[in-house]
Amino acid sequence: MIKPRIRVDRSKRLAEQPEVGHNRWHPDIPAIARVRPGERIVLECRDAIDGQVTPATRPADLSRVNLNVAHALTGPIHIEGAEPGDLLEVRIVDVEPDSVGFTWFTPSFGFLRDHFPDPAVFTWRIAGGYAESAGIPGVRIRGAPFAGTLGVAPSRAQLTRIAAREQRLLERGGMVLPPDPRDAVPADPKIANEALRTIPPREFAGNLDVRQLSRGSRLYVPVNVEGALFSIGDGHFAQGDGEVCGTAIEMRAAFDLEFHVAKGEAARRRLTTASYARDDPASPDIAAAGPFFATTGISVTEDGENTSEDATLAGKRAMLAMIDHLVVDRGFSRAQAYAIASVAVDLRLSSVVNVPNFVASAVLPLDIFV
Repeated sequence: MIKPRIRVDRSKRLAEQPEVGHNRWHPDIPAIARVRPGERIVLECRDAIDGQVTPATRPADLSRVNLNVAHALTGPIHIEGAEPGDLLEVRIVDVEPDSVGFTWFTPSFGFLRDHFPDPAVFTWRIAGGYAESAGIPGVRIRGAPFAGTLGVAPSRAQLTRIAAREQRLLERGGMVLPPDPRDAVPADPKIANEALRTIPPREFAGNLDVRQLSRGSRLYVPVNVEGALFSIGDGHFAQGDGEVCGTAIEMRAAFDLEFHVAKGEAARRRLTTASYARDDPASPDIAAAGPFFATTGISVTEDGENTSEDATLAGKRAMLAMIDHLVVDRGFSRAQAYAIASVAVDLRLSSVVNVPNFVASAVLPLDIFV
């Protein structure tokens, strides 16, 4: 069977071709394609900032980069039969990297933004599974291509609740990018005026920047609207945990995906955040010794209040989600789960730049179970 492929004209900006993508989250953005569970589809994607950084870009040019266009996503894809309360499984079958990538930063963004007052940009040539840059001689980076941003549409109730909590955080002085219709795709004011920016990750996934979501991995995310409305983009050739300067090796890419739906599982298990897993043994593509299952946490309290760039809270939420997994899915008591988490689960910061929400991952090695 020939896999359907959503093609993107990379010579055009997203605003010139809105029928293949979007750069905001909103439940009313129409699907560009439909697939049935078990079917595969290939989605071509622009880079996160829609082609603004090129091999000709110099550090002085970065002040003109328009972050209002981030992220240029391909989608949404309607998964037939997916309904609110279901759990969507997204299998990353393969990733097709581009031949060039970019790492750049400016004084206004990044984990250490107060320590780096000058902008910089590095161009990487990608070939044979590695990336090299003339600007960083003597370094060769092994590729582990993945999508920094992938997720499903929020429900109308989630949209309203998230916008309100982020506005409260903004008023308290937190670093928040509120809804902004400038350069929004779709440009329809009914959507653009209230749609959520794609910079921070949220309960429906989004800009997780989890580098373990490479070829062979699986993302699990609760479904909030009919059809799930899945989108993807923000291709990365390689990234360290944290993505501390604000960018990875950013690139255009194509993603070969397969979708499955577990009916009612998100509601039954009371899942509110994304998780991910991998079954194959040790691989240079991932930071784990073998098969694993991981939960995520963001800088939002259990009662729904947002904090700004709070790694402690993100770590606690990831670990609490892991304890829930060990109790609900594996049958341990909470005391047993807490002990297992302490002796076997790795707590890591996956992203510390997607303001206001940091992403923490709790990674459970599956080879401990006998």
